[in-house]
Amino acid sequence: MRDFTKPRVVVSKCIEFEPVRYNGQMMTSDLVRSLKPLVEFIPVCPEVEVGLGVPREPIRIVKVGDSLRLIQPATGLDLTDRMKRFSQGILDALPEVDGFILKSKSPSSAMKDAKIYPSTEKVSPLGKGPGFFGGAVVDRFGHLAVEDERRLLNPRIKEHFLTKLYTLADFRSVKNSGSVNRLIDFQARNKLLFTAYSQTELHSMGRIAAQPKGKPFRETITAYQSHLWKALRRPPRRGANENVLTKAAGYFTSKLSKNEKAFFLDAVAKYRAGKFPLSTPLNVLKAWIIRFNEEYLMQQTFFEPYPEAFMETDATEQDGEKDYWK
Repeated sequence: MRDFTKPRVVVSKCIEFEPVRYNGQMMTSDLVRSLKPLVEFIPVCPEVEVGLGVPREPIRIVKVGDSLRLIQPATGLDLTDRMKRFSQGILDALPEVDGFILKSKSPSSAMKDAKIYPSTEKVSPLGKGPGFFGGAVVDRFGHLAVEDERRLLNPRIKEHFLTKLYTLADFRSVKNSGSVNRLIDFQARNKLLFTAYSQTELHSMGRIAAQPKGKPFRETITAYQSHLWKALRRPPRRGANENVLTKAAGYFTSKLSKNEKAFFLDAVAKYRAGKFPLSTPLNVLKAWIIRFNEEYLMQQTFFEPYPEAFMETDATEQDGEKDYWK
């Protein structure tokens, strides 16, 4: 079992922390609740922070001419400037964080699905877009692990979010250590994971990590970080994971029976077809790693990119590898 660096995550306060929604309620999230002992959460409610009470009259995003305003229709209160100042101030003041879990559909916190209205009257929305705080988060920290609680119900989105979150937390620890040797070790432990995510960025990061030790660490780590963010932008495609799975299986070719090999290849084929979750062929490999005491693979984060308790054991992918990260 890996030792994980504890991620630091900003979360909408109404999700499993306090009943601060406009209607005085709290949102449930099995994932956030399960993560509480494992994550350093920073709960935030932008609407309360700008002076609105609980409960409160709803606010909405209204298109006024060429601009978007944040207005409370029942009172006519325009909160636009107040919310912008709050968003800039809190994001400036944050410690180094690894991710965000935001409230979906919220006019303050949504990433992309807040309703935009043509007026404060009872009318149909014009479309959807980011909330004022959520949009500021995506603009400034979109390279981090940023999601909303609703999207995280999708197993594929959750898997990528957790992988990215724990990888970035681990990297934050490396960065703060100031150690080139720690960076080289990080690159080595993540080799198979980065192979699945992006071979192009893997090679770029490898070259940077291997540069002469006399080079300033800050310069090295900044260059490495930019490629890490690019590598983790989207999750691996199933074909890329399949390539890593079969490559890892090659370590055991001479040690397995014909039936064992066939069983594994069948599991990989069913994963590739979207019939099995990634955890199925992964668990077969993990059993072999332990059985044959394969030290190199034991160190690879690909086999446990985040705590095992969050691994999907029954979810399959029938979405044709839809791109949820456009």
